[in-house]
Amino acid sequence: MRIGVVAPPWVAVPPGRAHYGGTEAVIDQLAHGFERAGHEVMLWTTGDSTCPVPSGHILAAAQGEPFGVAAVELDHVIAGYEALTTWGADIVHDHTLTGPLCAERSHPPVVVTNHGPFEGAVAAHYRRVAQRMPVVAISHDQARRAGPIPVAAVIHHGVDPDAYPAGLGAGDGQGPYFLFIGRFAPDMGADHAVRAVRQMGGRLLIAGKMHEGHEHRFCAEHLEPLLGDDVVYLGEVPHDEEVRLLAGATALVNPLRSPEPFGMVMVEALACGTPVVAYRYATAPEIVDDGVTGYLCDGLDDMTARLSEVRDLDRTACWAAVADRFTTQRMVADYVALFERVLRSRRLSANGRHPTRGDGQRSATVRRW
Repeated sequence: MRIGVVAPPWVAVPPGRAHYGGTEAVIDQLAHGFERAGHEVMLWTTGDSTCPVPSGHILAAAQGEPFGVAAVELDHVIAGYEALTTWGADIVHDHTLTGPLCAERSHPPVVVTNHGPFEGAVAAHYRRVAQRMPVVAISHDQARRAGPIPVAAVIHHGVDPDAYPAGLGAGDGQGPYFLFIGRFAPDMGADHAVRAVRQMGGRLLIAGKMHEGHEHRFCAEHLEPLLGDDVVYLGEVPHDEEVRLLAGATALVNPLRSPEPFGMVMVEALACGTPVVAYRYATAPEIVDDGVTGYLCDGLDDMTARLSEVRDLDRTACWAAVADRFTTQRMVADYVALFERVLRSRRLSANGRHPTRGDGQRSATVRRW
């Protein structure tokens, strides 16, 4: 199969050391995962991308923030669809917002993955897009929040578990620590992590993105007053340093109260053998096995109590959960299976047959291709 992959133009694939780019890290895993599975791949990205597959671009470098400048992305994706059609793609896997609007009947069939929430104007956009092409959700929680928008498949992100160090929870040379990694926004829970760890007498390291004005305000108003010898802010760290911190942590503390579409940092923690202590919310129940690979907590007091128990968990079970359910190989296989269904449907339609898009038991939000 010839698979064209369209990445957004904002961050290189994979993201460089100085940039956060969860979506781009997943695209990198998919692109060379497709190639390792025996498919031909063409990645449409920016010129500074280093993903080791054939690629094309019109933008010499990632455009950075602000995200969502329509004219920049439109030029990028229009050129991408033309290039991938000329290349002879059998199918295009689009990870952009505007790309699906540029797909014409003369182009190959398209599968689009939504890496963000189904809400507001974006929800209206995907409601239109889903009538013409399969839309993939990256978690069951995200799919449930799509409401009437038909979701073709739920495909969790994956990682290569062998690429992560075996975490021993030994600390960073200054004693054991708990770790919070995330954006600084009220619902991301950095302040809850501080309170929970401090109440149980532990030490917390914090790493997080702070680019936006509201992130700076939250940090100044709600986080900085809580810092001390037992709570240390490290700033935004590159991915390799993030992995080192995860491997050395007693646990990742994730008091998320926002419906994040997935939760890659939880998977990465488990890949390092590090348990996750999270609120029982959003995607955490899809990733964390309560009492096995971490704890799902009902409020701050419950989280404080569970942090005292987390050292009793078997860290090898954390890595095993990733190897069983959250690998790049599994993610690639799920997408390839969907691509094959889409191509089969296209062939049947071309032959005058009209395959149904359901199995007679589909839910209100899931359409199967």
